[in-house]
Parts: sequence; C-alpha cells; structure tokens
Amino acid sequence: MARKIGSRYTANQILGRGSAGTVWLGEGPEGPVAIKLLREDLASDQELVGRFVQERTALLGLDDPHVVAVRDLVVDGNDLALVMDLVRGTDLRTRLDRERRLAPEAAVAIVADVADGLAAAHAAGVVHRDVKPENVLLDMQGPLGPGGSHPALLTDFGVAKLIDSPRRTRATKIIGTPDYLAPEIIEGLPPRAAVDIYALATVLYELLAGFTPFGGGHPGAVLRRHVTETVVPLPGIPDELWQLIVQCLAKAPASRLRASELGARLREQLPLLAGMPPLDVDSPDAESEDGDEAYEEAAEPSAPASARVRRGAVPLVSGAAPDSNRDTHTSMRVPGPDELAGGARGTARAPRAAGAPRPGSARHRASARRRRITLGAAAVALVAAVGLGTWLATSGDDADATPQDTKNSAPASP
Repeated sequence: MARKIGSRYTANQILGRGSAGTVWLGEGPEGPVAIKLLREDLASDQELVGRFVQERTALLGLDDPHVVAVRDLVVDGNDLALVMDLVRGTDLRTRLDRERRLAPEAAVAIVADVADGLAAAHAAGVVHRDVKPENVLLDMQGPLGPGGSHPALLTDFGVAKLIDSPRRTRATKIIGTPDYLAPEIIEGLPPRAAVDIYALATVLYELLAGFTPFGGGHPGAVLRRHVTETVVPLPGIPDELWQLIVQCLAKAPASRLRASELGARLREQLPLLAGMPPLDVDSPDAESEDGDEAYEEAAEPSAPASARVRRGAVPLVSGAAPDSNRDTHTSMRVPGPDELAGGARGTARAPRAAGAPRPGSARHRASARRRRITLGAAAVALVAAVGLGTWLATSGDDADATPQDTKNSAPASP
C-alpha cells in the first residue's frame, strides 16, 4: 500500500528490509526515487533526529558518480527517511551469492569504483563506517567496464553514524558487520577514514576468494582475528595486487592507503588481470566454534544453515530479494585487552592437513579429549604392566633360591 513520506514523496513498494529500516520504491517531484525509511524506534529518538538534521548538509553535498546521491532528508512526525537516487540493478552481495567469486579483473574494477566514491566522501569529511557488499549497488543500465563489470556505487552513507549515537552505545559497544570491522573499531578507537579502506580491502578479498579473510564462526572469534591474526595469501594473483590488499588490511590505520591512492593503484592492475578466470582456492571449513549455536539461534529458526550465518542485503533496487529476517549489524561489547590477546596468534585460517580440525574448534577440542583419554588409558596399562613385571621378577627370585642361599642369609645358630 502506498504511503506519503513528508509532503513531496510517495512510497509505493517495498524493495528490501534491513536492521536500520525499510527501503521503498518511491515517487518524487523529479521522478522515481529510493526511500530508506528508518525504524520507528529510531524516529522517536530525539537525539538521533538531531544528529540526522546535523548530517543533512554533509550527506546532501556528496556528489560523485560512484556514490548513490542523497536527494533529501525527511523528518515528519514518526517518519525519518533518506530520499536517494534509484539505481536500477542489484547489489554486490546478490551477485556474489550467485557467482561465489568474481574474475579478478571485474572484482578490481568494482572495488576501484567504490574507492573513488570513498575518496569523494572522505574529502568531504564523511566516513561511511559500514562498507560491505550489501552497500555496493551495480548499475545494470550503465556502460560495461573492465571484465564486463557494471558501474559500482556506494550507498547508505551516514546511516551507521546516525544510528551509533554515544547514548545508545555508551562507548562500550561497537556497531558494524563483524567480517568488515577494522581492528581500531574493535579496540574502541574512534572511526576515521582508514576504517573504510580496511573494509573495502576485505570486500576485495571476498570477491576474489569467495570468503572474507577473518570471517567464520562466532562474531567474537571474528573480532579477535581482526586484531590478532594475519591474512592468508591468495594464490594466483599478481604480487603487486596482493601487496595492495595486505597494505590496506594493515592493523595500523596509518599504514593503509588513502582511498584516492587505492583507486588509482587498482586501475593500474587492470591490464595485468585481463582474461584471468576466477581463482581456484579452497574455502575454509565451516566448523562451529564456541557460541556458534547462540549466534545461529538469533536468526530465523526456519532459515537454512547457510542463511543463518549470512548477513543480509539491504538493496535499493527493484527486483532484489528482501531481507526481513536478519540484522545486518551486530552490536557488541568492546573486548578488553586481555580478551583480544586471548587465543592463538598467527595466520587466520592457516593451511592444515586434509581433514584436520581448526585449532580451537569443537572438533579439535573433542579430538584432544579423545587423545587425553587414550593417553590416560595407556598410562594406566603401562603402570599395571610394570607392577606385574616387578611382582613376577620378585616371585621368580624367591622360587629359584637354593638352601645355601637361605642359609647364608640367615643369622648363624649358636
């Protein structure tokens, strides 16, 4: 059913749902638009409404071909909405779900577009804070680029910042999607432009590999890996491209490239990637770790296992599947230094023998318990065998003793 949004817009059809609100296909004075209507509980938060108005100038001022433009911000009664350009296509998550991984040339071209959009935003003093495939839209009506890629545009600027108010998080929570969170956010530091570079490098890794470098298992384990572990190399890509990814995934924010540098460096790689097929790499195992069950139970119980651990898309385009069952954000307590230091340090998802469990996983702990039981039983058997051997040896000595031996060992008679 159509509904009015403010005095100028009409929301006609729901395109998608997410943790922040609902996206509608709408109509405005200048034609079709996408309207992101924030949740009612957010609209009733006066502090958030004030921040919403404060961000108006910055959000409306973002003008770049690789950013979904915000045309208007509406505050009307219980309605709090962002009115944006309508992009006719799909989001990057939908394409990734369909293809699993992209050819390197297409992946790099898409990420270069997003880097250009981030460069414009950072120059205007705006940090996105939630770069992920769900927030990258592919314009199916735009001209094809390298590797047959469609133009990529970054959307949902400012939404994470608006929702992440100091009163709501009390400086002890983090808001974001765990797979893409930079280490400094996990450690409680204020997010700067470098957090977007880290997240975008994570997206590039995912487009090439089919999985994120530190994802898998309970969100707490994912957060710890961001802080303590190093990224596993991807075979089959030029070393210079790999070094770009490693630099942008650096734990220290100052070591990462700026968005404009990243976009330019990625475009330099495109001629080397022409014609390369998608990488043939093994996906990490999907074993459960402590707390996985609780994480999955928070999702829709009837959803398949693969969906319960997938963060859903919030598309702004017609035809994309709605995501009404799962949040795209996880709000968690900031871990203390002792917690972040816990667990094995080293390389995330390090190669191991076929069939061998991941260290620390449930299967690894069960295997360790079986080994301890086996070793304990062996120790008991060994002790019993030693005791029996000693008894037999002593009994043999007594049986073989001669009368002379006995006489010699007895005291002399008077």
